[in-house]
Amino acid sequence: MPRHEFSVDMTCEGCSSAVTRVLNKLGGVQFDIDLANKKVSIDSEHGVDKLLETLGKTGKAVSYLGPK
Repeated sequence: MPRHEFSVDMTCEGCSSAVTRVLNKLGGVQFDIDLANKKVSIDSEHGVDKLLETLGKTGKAVSYLGPK
């Protein structure tokens, strides 16, 4: 399964909870959240565009860093 890394403007546990919530709703993903470095690594068969759209639902600034 491809692993993708995203930068998400998270500042607190509430932010990381929002990321967890939207990714769990999407389904078919395994992910790690690095709150200190504001990064989310996602293992998923979903495309990058779909993952960006999903992470964008948190209302946070999101950018794709590339494959990991």
